[in-house]
Amino acid sequence: MSTESPEQTSTGSPAQLRPLYAAGFVTAFGAHSIAASLGAYTNGQHASLLTLGLLLAVYDGAEVILKPVFGSLADRIGPRPVLLGGLLAFALASAAFVIAGNPAAVGLARLGQGAAAAAFSPAAGALVARLSPTKRQGRAFGGYGAWKSIGYTLGPLLGGVLITVGGFSLLFGTLTALALAVTGWVILVVPVAPPLPRTRQTVLDLARRLSHPSFLRPTAALAGTTAALAVGVGFLPVTGAATGLGPLATGAAVSVLAACSALVQPWAGRARDAGRLRDGTGMAGGLALAAAGMALAALVPGVGGVLAAAVAIGVGVGLATPLGFAHLAAITPPERLGQTMGAAEVGRELGDAGGPLLVGAIAAAASLGTGFLGLAALLVLAGVAAAGARAPQRAND
Repeated sequence: MSTESPEQTSTGSPAQLRPLYAAGFVTAFGAHSIAASLGAYTNGQHASLLTLGLLLAVYDGAEVILKPVFGSLADRIGPRPVLLGGLLAFALASAAFVIAGNPAAVGLARLGQGAAAAAFSPAAGALVARLSPTKRQGRAFGGYGAWKSIGYTLGPLLGGVLITVGGFSLLFGTLTALALAVTGWVILVVPVAPPLPRTRQTVLDLARRLSHPSFLRPTAALAGTTAALAVGVGFLPVTGAATGLGPLATGAAVSVLAACSALVQPWAGRARDAGRLRDGTGMAGGLALAAAGMALAALVPGVGGVLAAAVAIGVGVGLATPLGFAHLAAITPPERLGQTMGAAEVGRELGDAGGPLLVGAIAAAASLGTGFLGLAALLVLAGVAAAGARAPQRAND
């Protein structure tokens, strides 16, 4: 449970949160703009599917390994320098690809970008919590999640346009400029949030805290939402194409999914702050909606089923995601926010990778519809667990 006191809280204005939202956009846009075009890249380079898989995995792999490390560093030295260092490293990794002029360096560039995102992503999450008044944290994380969803949505589209116009060099150059612009914005607007006094923590203390149900419930919910999002984006076009839908219709369905998630997250955050939506209830409801979307994708053929599935998944993801992050911020001692956000982000990355892997494995053994239903069952179980989440009562609530 959080031990935050009024004098420990650095309350910022909404304007000070916007560069943090932009940082979330950078990591989402950077990851998806490149990933969506790697298939064409490897085909042009006559690379194998194994090479494509490695190029896709290297970004997320770096994040899984390094996010807890940089999250703990943010607690030790303060989140702002870790945020700035990560953004600068992201710009450097992107610029190095442009300067090298070697298409074969895309793997190294993505590795560098993933390591940089592992630094600034948990630091941005910790700053959102540190700079938000307690009664506005739902809205703050709703805005943060919405801008990440916009990055997921625009990444494949704008990335494809940039690559068509100027190749991968133009895309990486754009990412360099974007990261540098956000870095300058952070320097100008985001206040210093100095490290807070911390009690000594052993490895056993950390293991106990991260294995406690109060941490596992919202983290499982966040992993479930990312799994549902990844499966929706990756497999809804497949099931749509199997029923005769063209690329335009399936692409529109994916856009509807992402748009629903982006629109619902700020609403869910405001409802939480106003006391109209409890954390456990909202997370469970969001996961149930995402599970319903998977069932619709499996059982209802044609464009109606695909679009209904996209709406249900998008709304479910948008409902549960800001509540999960706000709940983690509420139950975490402020001096450990970076560590907690880094560990929770690992859960999200595992869901991002594990969801498509699970559905793909079941589809290979049975059918794609069965894969959707298998993930739906897991989402229901995660929702049942999340329903027990209870946010602590604070004196200033």
